[in-house]
Amino acid sequence: MEDIGKEMGRLLESRHLNEKFDSLVSEVLADEDVQQFIEEHRDRLTNEDIAKSYAKLYEFVQEKKKFQMKDATMLAPGYEPRLFLNYHFIDVTYVPTESLLARQREAEIRSRVQAMDMPKDIRDARLTQFELTNERKEAYIAALDFIDAYQQDPKGYHKGLYLQGTFGVGKTYLLGAVANALAEKGFQSTLMHFPTFAVEMKQAIGKDTMADKLEAVKKAPILMLDDIGADSMSSWIRDDVLGVILQFRMQEQLPTFFSSNFSMKQLEEEHLRLTQRGEDEPLKAKRIMERIRYLSREINMVGENRRNV
Repeated sequence: MEDIGKEMGRLLESRHLNEKFDSLVSEVLADEDVQQFIEEHRDRLTNEDIAKSYAKLYEFVQEKKKFQMKDATMLAPGYEPRLFLNYHFIDVTYVPTESLLARQREAEIRSRVQAMDMPKDIRDARLTQFELTNERKEAYIAALDFIDAYQQDPKGYHKGLYLQGTFGVGKTYLLGAVANALAEKGFQSTLMHFPTFAVEMKQAIGKDTMADKLEAVKKAPILMLDDIGADSMSSWIRDDVLGVILQFRMQEQLPTFFSSNFSMKQLEEEHLRLTQRGEDEPLKAKRIMERIRYLSREINMVGENRRNV
């Protein structure tokens, strides 16, 4: 009796599973997309082919529901399931959505701009959002000219810009906008806050990371040094960091941008020639400025302080 009971149990279980399977098959075959696909390919599909494809059809129907509900548990989030004919079997492929492709494009563009110690609004800066005034027109046009010239001849020598002006006139924002515009055209650039970089270099003295950091910065395809002259500069930072960067970039004719509250003349006479110890070194300051003048064109930006607007 016990053996008969077990056999009856297995039969009932098998019947239950068959009923469930039939129910799932009916649900799958009732799907409009499945019906349309089978109809379009009926000349190449036998009933046996369709039966052997039930598992893939079930996967399609379930994943399509999750896709429509934006369920994060789907097999490939951001990808839409599609049916396709794989020889004599129906299979499922996953096609990236437009929103996913847009996010991927944006991520790729962002990856081309290495923003070191820069605020979020600068990382998101765009030329289309740059408020154009008569005082800022020269800088804006010069930025467009650089982008156009660089795009036409990336291997040629192109002077960067030395944006000079008081606090909050948009110097750093314009640098960020230029970097992002170049990134959209496929070019890499490094935008960094130079005073912060100087502090990091001091902290890295004697460590392996110091040489690597300096090497990466000086070899950047396009380099933008923000806020030059904002803090007092030691002779070591001036000569062995900034000087080394500029010397390499001058030799290799790599595009270099600067922003500063000082004019070039003021930067040389009021900042670079005086060290933190109060030493007056005009020749060393002049050597640095020769490189800055070779690498960039000075443009004065004036206007309201937009930081508190």
